[in-house]
Amino acid sequence: MTFDNLGLSAELLRAVSEQGYSVPTPIQAKAIPVVLEGRDILAGAQTGTGKTAGFTLPLLQLMNAEKPASGKRPVRALILTPTRELAAQVGESVSCYGKYLPISSTVIFGGVNIRPQISALRKGVDILVATPGRLLDHVSQKTLDLSQVEFLILDEADRMLDMGFIHDIRKVLALLPKKRQNLLFSATFSNEIKRLADGLLNAPTLIEVARRNTAAESVAQLVHQVDKKRKRELLSFLIGSKNWRQVLVFTRTKHGANRLSQQLEKDGISSAAIHGNKSQGARTRALANFKKGEVRVLVATDIAARGLDIDQLPHVVNYELPNVSEDYIHRIGRTGRAGNEGQAVSLVCVDELKLLKDIERLLKREIPKEVIEGFEPDLSLPAEPIKNGRQSRGGGNKPNQNQRQNRGGAKPGNRRWSGQKRSSGARTSGAK
Repeated sequence: MTFDNLGLSAELLRAVSEQGYSVPTPIQAKAIPVVLEGRDILAGAQTGTGKTAGFTLPLLQLMNAEKPASGKRPVRALILTPTRELAAQVGESVSCYGKYLPISSTVIFGGVNIRPQISALRKGVDILVATPGRLLDHVSQKTLDLSQVEFLILDEADRMLDMGFIHDIRKVLALLPKKRQNLLFSATFSNEIKRLADGLLNAPTLIEVARRNTAAESVAQLVHQVDKKRKRELLSFLIGSKNWRQVLVFTRTKHGANRLSQQLEKDGISSAAIHGNKSQGARTRALANFKKGEVRVLVATDIAARGLDIDQLPHVVNYELPNVSEDYIHRIGRTGRAGNEGQAVSLVCVDELKLLKDIERLLKREIPKEVIEGFEPDLSLPAEPIKNGRQSRGGGNKPNQNQRQNRGGAKPGNRRWSGQKRSSGARTSGAK
């Protein structure tokens, strides 16, 4: 199948061709015809599968087929995204694919001056891409009218729920006309997503192009066991010895991202951090420098990294495992995109074993494990439980019985680290 078979207009086909695409991805091939029929959809697809074009292209076609009356343009399509980066990415796609159509669009999100956004809205826009918080800011200031919206798209709805946007989403829904076409995209299908879909969608078509809650098949996954205090040293070793030129590294906290970025710089590895406390300008510059290759390592938190679209990103490293298993899928989905191969490496200390088991349970398989020679974990150390996203601190925590038994010096065959391979410090073998 080619894009020519999907019923898209000549203007859209020209824009798609100029981007170098001729064959649609599975999500595009399934979603575009359904959206063009005017039906609601509930689409499940891993990140990097081309879902943005899957809703942008048919949306542009439908809007162009029924042009609004002359005068000020009302917002006819609303695309909600969880993060600034994803909003910017979607806005870029709308502009790119709609370049030969008389359709205007703009993007609004927090962290930047609201006045230019007000000016753009006053001129009138057909398609509005927004994050929920800033959208409601405009509504409260009466600079935005949503009473004529014909299309609603929720992109990465699972992340919006994870970030606590459900109340904001309900407020937005109350402002929209009841008669509209709804498209809901989510990388995972939780019970919360199903409840949201039940209340939002009208007889939706279910579209899935990957098994539920599974990681992209094109991503080779590997776990390196290492003590927590030696993670940074191992990360620098892997980047240097394997000559990784572009690496996206995930930490749990903003402070951890800053600290790791500074440590990598001291190791002679160009690095930048990206997280919610950074200004939008700083985040945009860091991402641009990373894409251009001027920065070798981008250290990010989950929220900041959601929506990052980096062509052919070869390596993702989980410096710390996420507390929510589904976030692991979103993280490693930054690589292995659009048919390219990628590698996801997780540096796991004994404190994170439960998190690792939860991830493997979600994936329904074990992730290959490997110890790098010279970085063997000290198996006599007890695990510190992770509570509420933070590891316990201080000396007040008493070890449990198993931990007390292991303090005498656990052997390399300790069952806590089962299924591991060993590798020389010079190189490691890839995941199967």
